[in-house]
Parts: sequence; structure tokens; C-alpha cells
Amino acid sequence: MAQSRLQFRTQGFTLIEMMLTLSVLALFVMLANTSVLSRVQTYTFKAQIQDFISTMQMAVMSAAETGRRYEVIVDPVNQTYLLRQITTSDLSSYEPEDVICDGEFGRACRVDKIVFDDGESTTQEAAKFRAGHRGWAYGGQIVFYDEDDRVFTVLVNRLNRRIEIVEGDLELLSPKGKEDLPFPTPMLGR
Repeated sequence: MAQSRLQFRTQGFTLIEMMLTLSVLALFVMLANTSVLSRVQTYTFKAQIQDFISTMQMAVMSAAETGRRYEVIVDPVNQTYLLRQITTSDLSSYEPEDVICDGEFGRACRVDKIVFDDGESTTQEAAKFRAGHRGWAYGGQIVFYDEDDRVFTVLVNRLNRRIEIVEGDLELLSPKGKEDLPFPTPMLGR
């Protein structure tokens, strides 16, 4: 009988041991949860911005390969964007079947402003980046804030079709006079 009592004590936990074990497990769970949450928030910004950059790249690459014209419309008020194929000469409107894909920016990725390479900028109107077989009709930058209010800039380069993201709000080099520009001016809100 003494031996069975001894076996029972060595096989079980006391109340204090169980509480200590649960406390340590709870601490590990809290640390893991905090780490995962911060990674998910960072990933959310990276995922949203990468989806947007992929959409921009899809527009310019599809235009180069097919010879068709495409347009990416960025709306800073509604925090949305869409890619559409331009199928008519009326550039002010489009049919739902022309839309290839669309997306939304969220709390973790917010559009602040759009600045074109001719100096035009907007924070309140939809901006249209058009791509044809030769590349972008005009370039510029789209300035974003992440959830921690850090600034990132997506650069649209009309000369080499590159889309890249850099940290900070870059100042674009602008020509001295708009009347001397050898390229069309961008379309804001039309």
C-alpha cells in the first residue's frame, strides 16, 4: 500500500506545479501572439503594396506584349485602385467588362497623394496611369503611409517601365515649364 501511494505522487502534479506550468505556457502564448500580430500587420502593408505594384506591372507588361492600352486608376478618397483595358476612345468612363482587377487599400496601407512627373498632383481626385505598347504615357509617384505612419513611395518610371517602392517621400525632378514638356499631361479625375 505504501508503494502504490508513492507511485501516485510521482505520477501526478501538485496544484502549485500545475499553476506554474500554466503560467509559463500562458506567457509563451502571449509572446507568440504579440510577435505574430506585429508580423501580420507588417505583412499586411507589404502584401497590399505588392498587390498594387503587381497590378501596375501587369498593366505595362500586358500593353507591351499585346499592343493594347491599359489604365490603372488610383482613387485616394476611396482608397481603391483598378486595372482596366481601354477599349473605346471615351477615356472618361468604362464598362464593367473592361475591368481586369481591382483592389482596396486598408488601414495598414493608405494612399496619401499622387504626384505626376509634370508636377500635377492630387489628394482628392482619381488619378489615371495609362500604359501603351511603348510604356507609360506619364510617370509619377504614389505616396503611401503604413500603419505606423511611415512613408513609402511607389515610383512609376515612364522611361524604363519600372515600378519600384522606396521608403520616404521623394521629390520628383520636374521640368522648368509645363509648356516645354515633350509628353502629354496626366488625367486627373476624368
